[in-house]
Amino acid sequence: MSGSATVFDTMVRFFREDDWKFRPVEGETTLLMGFQGENGRWQMIARARNPERQVIVFSVLEEHVPEMRRPAMAEFVARANYGMILGNFELDFSDGEVRYKTSIDVEDGELTTGMVKRLVYANVLMMDKYLPGVMDVMHGRAAAADAVTKIES
Repeated sequence: MSGSATVFDTMVRFFREDDWKFRPVEGETTLLMGFQGENGRWQMIARARNPERQVIVFSVLEEHVPEMRRPAMAEFVARANYGMILGNFELDFSDGEVRYKTSIDVEDGELTTGMVKRLVYANVLMMDKYLPGVMDVMHGRAAAADAVTKIES
């Protein structure tokens, strides 16, 4: 990859080469796409921060956690995040949005499509793995601790 390529250029190149269907956000270095895993469907956002030489990938659930279930989801997120190496879950307490985030900073290096691939696939695999627990806690079918234990055992 040429030293003149931006992180956005490299990110777009990965998605094109890997045959993803995406929609660029006009005026931004952001791509939007849907993803279907084994356990459900969600939206993905891939964002490049060119000056900082960073790429951030979010898997975002379309369904938001009801206000009364947010404390239980916060516990689920904390328990699920403990010990995670690549990425983390996030819960927006104000609106109940749940998302999984992976990111990379290549300030002193060169981003490759292989690096983007690992970032993207780590993201979607973790969201898909934990999605049944997220949904069980969101809908009151399981306690946070039980849901995480079931996923991780």
